[in-house]
Amino acid sequence: MTILGREAIVQEMKKGNIRIEPFDEKMLGPASIDLHLSNAFRVFVHLPNELHLTDNMDFKAATKGLVVPDGETLTVKPGQTVLGITQEKVSLGNGLSGWLEGRSRFARVGLLVHISASFMQPGISNHQVLEISNFGPIPSNLSLAPRSASSSFSVAKTQASIMAYLRVRLPTTSGSADSGEKKWPPHGNV
Repeated sequence: MTILGREAIVQEMKKGNIRIEPFDEKMLGPASIDLHLSNAFRVFVHLPNELHLTDNMDFKAATKGLVVPDGETLTVKPGQTVLGITQEKVSLGNGLSGWLEGRSRFARVGLLVHISASFMQPGISNHQVLEISNFGPIPSNLSLAPRSASSSFSVAKTQASIMAYLRVRLPTTSGSADSGEKKWPPHGNV
């Protein structure tokens, strides 16, 4: 696996294979692009019963959406997880994949930006959902727009193998992977 460096990222952006909207050149690192936390979140609510985990479960059944007003913060208590979303929409061509990484300055105080959904599939075009968990001993206040994550990119094996995988794996509204009518990505707007 080869990670694209700054020059290669810029070349792929010029070709239209990587699109970040909105984008500012200050977001470019040596081998990544910084992404910013928006003010839209989903917080987990206390449910009277356990949540049954199935392939077709919807995370919205266990969460409620909220928007933090400008100038205010969202407190994430120790042991709490919230879902955030990036300000930027990330779009990748079919020949590129990406990884979402947290910022080390937040990790050093116990705040993780993603738990398991760090891989960005080839062909995506969406805002990235951040699974923000406080593993530290003190509450953390999240404010709008910090550079909360970065994305790195690599070349995928072949476009044909990716598209074959997507046809088999993506859920559809009819339940048949071959219908082509996708209800994906599951994240949508937080």
